[in-house]
Amino acid sequence: MEEHIWNLVELYLSGEASTGNMEELRSLLVLYPSVYLSVKEFLLNYQDPDPRVSASQISAFLVDTNRAIADRQEQRHKPLQTAFALPLVAKTQRISRSQNIRSEAAMGMQFLKIALRNLQRNKSISFINITGLGIGIASAVLILLWVQNQYSYDQFHQNKSSIYQLINRQKAHGEINAWPNTPIPMAPAVKAQFAEVKDAVRINWVGSFVLKYGSKQLETEGFTTDPGFLKVFSFPLLKGNAATALNGTHSIVLTQKLANKLFGTADPMGKIMAVDSTRNFIVTGVLKDLPNNTTFNFEYLVPWSYMKEVGWENNSWDFSSIQTFVQLKPGVSEQRANNLFKNIYRQHGFNDGKEIFVHPLSKWWLYSKFENGRFVAGQAKVVHLFEVIALLIMLIACINYMNLGTARSARRAKEVGIRKVSGAGKGSLIKQFLGESVLIAFVAGLLGLCMVYVSLPFFNTLIGKELTVPVKEPYFWLSGIGFILFTGLVAGSYPAFYLSAFKPVNVLKGTFKGVTALIAPRKVLVVMQFTLAIVFIICTTVVYRQIKYAQTRDTGYDVNNLVYIYMKGNTAAKYDLIKNELQNSGAITQITRTNSPVLDIWTDNTYQGAKDKPEEKISFAEYLTDKGFTQTMNLPLLAGRDINVDEFASDTAAVLINQEAAKRMGFANPIGQNIKSWAGTFHIVGVVKNFVAGSPYRLSMPAVIQGSKKNFGTINLRLNNSNSVADNLSKIAAVFKKYNPDYPFNYSFLDDSYKIKFSRDHDAGKLAAVFSGLTIFISCLGLFALAACMAENRVKEIGIRKVLGASVTRIATLLTKDFLVLVLVAFVIASPIAWWLMSGWLQGYQYRVNISWWIFGITGVCALIIAISTVGYQALKAATSNPVKSLRSE
Repeated sequence: MEEHIWNLVELYLSGEASTGNMEELRSLLVLYPSVYLSVKEFLLNYQDPDPRVSASQISAFLVDTNRAIADRQEQRHKPLQTAFALPLVAKTQRISRSQNIRSEAAMGMQFLKIALRNLQRNKSISFINITGLGIGIASAVLILLWVQNQYSYDQFHQNKSSIYQLINRQKAHGEINAWPNTPIPMAPAVKAQFAEVKDAVRINWVGSFVLKYGSKQLETEGFTTDPGFLKVFSFPLLKGNAATALNGTHSIVLTQKLANKLFGTADPMGKIMAVDSTRNFIVTGVLKDLPNNTTFNFEYLVPWSYMKEVGWENNSWDFSSIQTFVQLKPGVSEQRANNLFKNIYRQHGFNDGKEIFVHPLSKWWLYSKFENGRFVAGQAKVVHLFEVIALLIMLIACINYMNLGTARSARRAKEVGIRKVSGAGKGSLIKQFLGESVLIAFVAGLLGLCMVYVSLPFFNTLIGKELTVPVKEPYFWLSGIGFILFTGLVAGSYPAFYLSAFKPVNVLKGTFKGVTALIAPRKVLVVMQFTLAIVFIICTTVVYRQIKYAQTRDTGYDVNNLVYIYMKGNTAAKYDLIKNELQNSGAITQITRTNSPVLDIWTDNTYQGAKDKPEEKISFAEYLTDKGFTQTMNLPLLAGRDINVDEFASDTAAVLINQEAAKRMGFANPIGQNIKSWAGTFHIVGVVKNFVAGSPYRLSMPAVIQGSKKNFGTINLRLNNSNSVADNLSKIAAVFKKYNPDYPFNYSFLDDSYKIKFSRDHDAGKLAAVFSGLTIFISCLGLFALAACMAENRVKEIGIRKVLGASVTRIATLLTKDFLVLVLVAFVIASPIAWWLMSGWLQGYQYRVNISWWIFGITGVCALIIAISTVGYQALKAATSNPVKSLRSE
């Protein structure tokens, strides 16, 4: 009750007490005369430079209270009739009990009023606190939505715990290599050979099929796969039977999106459609569109038996071109599976050192990087990185609140003093300040949720996914409330313990200077805040330099004005006519056929020199070509000649190799040397410069370009620079439409396809840049408000300095200097941390950039400029203020 009385006294002195508050205070003082004596002494000695209540008003209040106390004492001395004595005592007890309940409720409401009043009094600081926490919460929520999506990849399959992919592993030249492509006969072999295998399915990616229904033509990605695919994997069928949908040779299963494109609102089931204009297929199933958290990417499924029909099935165990998955029976462990499949190549007559091991579905997305004989964290490192970023952004936002809470301590010192004099304990004060912090955190949480809804479309565009806020899920609200409550407690912890430690004697005497730990903790928090911001800046810069470094590397071939077109329909049969007409059109200068685009590796194979031992086979990227390969690609020929199967009939057994292949095989003079593979013996006719194939972050892989007259999948065209690109493409399109009218003319520029290889890294870089920017912005918000509080706390000092002749420049420098020193300390701490982090990150790339010293120099200068810009305004504002206003009360 005493604490409530002192709350009312504080409200009275602030000038905000209502008539009801005053009546309640007077009544309580009459009921508690001992407390009244303390209040009376305090009010008689109360002094305030800017009082809200005058001395005459205080005097009048005390006179009225004295009179009320005297009247009550007079009433108590009057004799009471015995008949009414007991009822009056009972009535008094009832009044006291109900009064206590009302007082306790009023005390809680009073705390809420104080918190709201503080928010209203300090609008700018409250705005910065709430905005900083709101941005931090919004950033954390967006990051955690993305993180949750990453962790959920492929976890929707019912058989997820028993599904594995078969991976090749081979040791060569002291290195252990792994690749996912397997021989076509492997799946039937493991299913028939091992009782532990419940099912085995294969997939072969197809990007060149054209699907046609009526006048509609579409070219999109799909799989040829075994009938058991839909039983092993849980891709839900909206229509059709998963057990039988792929049983027929000419059955096809479409996603809902593709079915709508082809058939509109009509029921697609049982409809006849053309695939590649060569075969009619019947729609036997419609799949629900694939979710955004699957490693598979297809829009249709065609039975594996169609591979035989189109001549794509190669049953050699030495030719790896497809992917194989197994579903194991219950109780079969990963280790057991590895032991089962390890020697399957040897069991089928191939003793070339290759082994098979399994990769569990749960690790396909996060642990897809192969290193030292096993899969390690690849995408998982990125996910963990962004988890840390979310945590650090929230930490920076909480540091803002802590710093501003302690910086405004002088304003709340009297409140703390009065409460302690009235009997409030330290625990009560801590609860009050933590309650205020939690209240601010909940307001910030609502603001953050609004920010999430506003920014989510932009965020989805940035990451290339359609994430949604799961507002209908109870776990979202429960975890959200817990998250906000935890944030409020963390942010308010230091200010609560700091403010509650004030000594009331010093505070009420006006000699308050703060506790001894005032300066050091605040400086530590500022340094920590800017250390994190500087680390973010340096790391983001290095990430972008690494991407740029790989983008601008020498690819070996010339990516400009190089167009490739996938061969479909009649292009193979009428290639000579197409080639002649394209050359006569003047749209191109060179043309060649290959099995795949030069920047992709669709096929790899093992080769060995004629004198090498069988165990010394080396894995090569393998390409096929007919003629004009080096001229079309503008790929330098370092020795020998190019392949030309038209001029040299023996060139179907000739190969070009790159520098890395010659080095790996130990050829000092490769021309004329023979190499062997499962397909036969080949003679080397030329050596080309190393070129980029596959990942642009890898060093050049050994490559073989083999002469051939068949099995081509791509036509490569070097455009004529003398014409405009649009004119060239118009002429090329006319030729293809003439000779291949049933297929749409689709083409790709090699430079665009090369840029796509960096899309995933670009997305990660953009995310890092955005959240680094938010981190800096939150830090600057806090620094701006902190500078304002510091200037306000030193207003009299500044006034005295100006009166004594200090210039505006000197005062501004005085106020800015302390913050700049803290930023410099943060830079010194952040630099080695950022270097260590990025050095470890870059080790994951074979082709990587060096971390230059100038990155740290520019970052340090930028940090200082940001700090000066942020603090400078408040420093100049304080330095140019009128000293008369700040010293008139002295």
